[in-house]
Amino acid sequence: MNKQEIISNMAAESGLSKKDCAAALDAYIASVKKSLKEGDAVRLVGFGTFDVKKRSARTGKNPKTGESMKIPECKVPTFKAGKELKTAVNGKK
Repeated sequence: MNKQEIISNMAAESGLSKKDCAAALDAYIASVKKSLKEGDAVRLVGFGTFDVKKRSARTGKNPKTGESMKIPECKVPTFKAGKELKTAVNGKK
């Protein structure tokens, strides 16, 4: 499902216009990005948690040349599904 399909589904479920749903989705995405950039987790009870984890520096291999290279430490966004989402995906009620 892509962004336009999500907007269409939101409009059908909520009765709002696609324009309003697009604005709401864009605002939601911007809010999540801002919170993660500031180091805050975003918790949606029942749905899941967006968080930032630190990935340690490590040594990797260049797949083209096979030579070793250092991969620097970085932050990566993560998502952990909540209980209700897991239950919905598994088809249980």
